[in-house]
Amino acid sequence: MYYYDPTYFLVIIAGVITMAVQFYMTSTFNKYQQVESKSGITASQAASIILSGSGINNVRVGHVDGNLTDHYAPTKKELNLSDATYNSRSIASIGVAAHECGHAIQDHQNMFLLNFQMSIVPVINFASRLSIPVILIGLVLSMMNLVKFGIILFAATLFYQLVTLPIEFNASQNAITVLRNQGIMDESELYGVKKVLIAAALTYVAAAASTILQLLRFVLLSSSSNRND
Repeated sequence: MYYYDPTYFLVIIAGVITMAVQFYMTSTFNKYQQVESKSGITASQAASIILSGSGINNVRVGHVDGNLTDHYAPTKKELNLSDATYNSRSIASIGVAAHECGHAIQDHQNMFLLNFQMSIVPVINFASRLSIPVILIGLVLSMMNLVKFGIILFAATLFYQLVTLPIEFNASQNAITVLRNQGIMDESELYGVKKVLIAAALTYVAAAASTILQLLRFVLLSSSSNRND
């Protein structure tokens, strides 16, 4: 028998938001990926310059496979740049590298939110893996207390994403500051970098928005099941 789920439109909205932001991020990065930096240095060279200029000498700049898989690993003290950025001389790639340096600067300054984020990762990973199965089992068996427990577990993912947002915004602010203060880019180039970093930040906002919509859907399904019991 066909079952109509009126809450499914929330999933569709979340999907549309995610795809739209991802398209904007990709198109913005590709646009400024075509603009070469006046300095003529690569993103990896820029990262080394920024780290050294920030008094950070214990972070290794490395290479990682993939496209825009750039990341900073605090526990390993590694700043890894992807295929798209490592050897690129574009302002987009240098901006991305500077953003990851922004995270290294946060770590160097012992930023509370970054330390807190790292400390809760094991708990968040456990909760996120368990949440959906618990919710589905609870709905199938009409065990509302189990559903509510699953929703609480799922909410942990949203909490983590909300903690991540100010960390990402701050890393982008750090990136703009060091690129300007260390003379790596002028204001006309920084305009493009800001565009790229804003687009990247929106992906985190979209992820949080999608999680909120999914969480709302689970709450509505739980309420509907309660009314039908």
